[in-house]
Amino acid sequence: MHRRTTGMLLIIIAAFLYGIRYLAAAIYGSNSSTWSAELFNEMLNYVGKGPMILSTSALILGVAYMLVAELEGTSMRKQIEQIKSNWNEFDLYEKGGTSEKGNSQKKSK
Repeated sequence: MHRRTTGMLLIIIAAFLYGIRYLAAAIYGSNSSTWSAELFNEMLNYVGKGPMILSTSALILGVAYMLVAELEGTSMRKQIEQIKSNWNEFDLYEKGGTSEKGNSQKKSK
């Protein structure tokens, strides 16, 4: 899997886990006859910190993967430019044009 795809999947998982915490608390309190902020906070405490910790770690890993993918992309662009440059020099050599590498190879023959 590519790093960008992995990073995006981890960020999506982080968002899902963040929402699941609130959804689980709402489902837990669905049988209650009265609603209040204090009651909902108690339900969030009952769900625990697990989904929050997992979502935070998935978010951090996802962002890290995205940053690594972007940093690798810049070095890959340089490599692509080098390949294009080498390809153009090879074309000049094959056509009999003037190229420093082409001339030095012709002289050595």
